[in-house]
Amino acid sequence: MKKLILFLLCAQSVLAQTQQLTLDDVVQLAQDQSIAAKQAATLQKTNYWKYRTFLADFKPQLSLDGSLPSFTRSFVQVTQPDGTVAFQPVSNNNSILTMSLTQNIPLTGGSIFIQQQLQRFDNFLNSSTLYNGIPFAIGLTQPLFRFNQMKWDRRTEPLRYAESNQQYIEAREQVALDATGYYFDLLVAQVNLQIAETNRTNNDTLFKIAKHKLELGKISQNDLLQLQLSVLNAQKDLASARQTAEVASLKLRSYLNINNTTGSQQRFELAIPTQLSDFSVDINQALSEAFANRSAAISYKRQLLEADRDVEKARKENGLNASLNAAFGLSNRGNRPSDVYVQPQDREFVEIQFTLPIMTWGRAKARTETALANQQLVVQTVEQSRRTFEQQIYTQVTLLDMLRQQVKLTAEADQIAQRRYQIAQDRFKLSDLSVTDLGIATQDKDRARRDAILALRDYWQAFYTLRLLTLYDFETNSPLTPKGGKAVAPYFSPLIKEN
Repeated sequence: MKKLILFLLCAQSVLAQTQQLTLDDVVQLAQDQSIAAKQAATLQKTNYWKYRTFLADFKPQLSLDGSLPSFTRSFVQVTQPDGTVAFQPVSNNNSILTMSLTQNIPLTGGSIFIQQQLQRFDNFLNSSTLYNGIPFAIGLTQPLFRFNQMKWDRRTEPLRYAESNQQYIEAREQVALDATGYYFDLLVAQVNLQIAETNRTNNDTLFKIAKHKLELGKISQNDLLQLQLSVLNAQKDLASARQTAEVASLKLRSYLNINNTTGSQQRFELAIPTQLSDFSVDINQALSEAFANRSAAISYKRQLLEADRDVEKARKENGLNASLNAAFGLSNRGNRPSDVYVQPQDREFVEIQFTLPIMTWGRAKARTETALANQQLVVQTVEQSRRTFEQQIYTQVTLLDMLRQQVKLTAEADQIAQRRYQIAQDRFKLSDLSVTDLGIATQDKDRARRDAILALRDYWQAFYTLRLLTLYDFETNSPLTPKGGKAVAPYFSPLIKEN
């Protein structure tokens, strides 16, 4: 009874150390906890806050500026009426506070502001205090005939943010594809280990049978030695297969970010994903979804816009550059702070600054032609990228259909090879088959099993590659979305519609 209890406890311990995983389990684990998935999420978070910063630039900005205190004690140079210079002592505090509300104007590239200011001047030499202030002022800063950066930012930055959203989904699909590769690396290693264990057991059994046949004179010494060599080779293959499986297991565990301290005692047992969904992929639909969902499609539009922007910038910055600065308000002074707000006087300011290039020795034309050449290069590069991208989609759709048929064929070949080997093994036991023919049947059996697993690996990698290229799930006929199925930020759509 004690032995039975001890046996059950040991069996439970072995089962607890084995974790059964399917391909879907590994993909989900990788997308949830792998370092690559976490890096993608962190990058997307960074891009989200960058976009929030961009949006904030177009909203009113309230700021308080000042210098408090601003104390000076020194000798300063003062020019006298007769032209001589005298150095007079100064000891004062000149403090100032300014409250400003600023709003950018994307349509014109300028900005408008509302301002209030209070200044206090303390002269410590004669113990006097004066106040100066601006109770109210409104002003405008407007570039004239100049490049409007804000107008173009409102067109390119939403595209850049949309591109980053799709890049996040692509990164998660890339994680799924990489996890599939690690999954099948371990699965192939485990299948090879099973083959090696089976071959060693079978060769041991056949070698014992052969020794008995040798005693009966039904087999030659050469055939016996050949079987003995097969036993030794099977033992070597088993040791090699164990090492390969252990290395593949460690790589998968590392990619899934499973703690080696707790996971080192745990063995993965992977299921063979033989259940293939029966769905068809229309090439036109695949192309349509790819250009609707992929970040590359958004990038093409953004690159063309940026090329147009650079041409306009080169043209406008090579001619007349001017800016208008204007302000209107009220101002006053007095011995008390309240005096500033009693019957204030008008305060006006208007200024136009300009720069007009007269002789540039062809620099302006050279900059414009460079921008135009770069624009043409971007158009050509984008067109080539689009064609290459379309070719990738077409190739992947065709490959997926072909690999689905390949899986079926290799599965049938595997079943036939397994039955043929069993028949060959039975015939050898009955002395109806040579050792050479038995070895051929064994090699065909092992090759067929490996081919079946490799065909599955090629199919599933092609399946996840197509998802990565189109960001579309053809099994459910729905676009892939970020984790949680919601948009990363609700601030994207309104700005896109506005442009």
